[in-house]
Amino acid sequence: MIKEEYKYSELTSKIIGCAMTVHSELGNGFQEVIYQRCVAIELEIV
Repeated sequence: MIKEEYKYSELTSKIIGCAMTVHSELGNGFQEVIYQRCVAIELEIV
């Protein structure tokens, strides 16, 4: 949900979307560094 009244709403939406994609693909149980690397890769794709 992008709200134009917020300065970084579009960027925030992309970041949350990438995090949700990574979580849905990997699930639970990995170390934080694995999620960080995957979110970084996903952000490059978007």
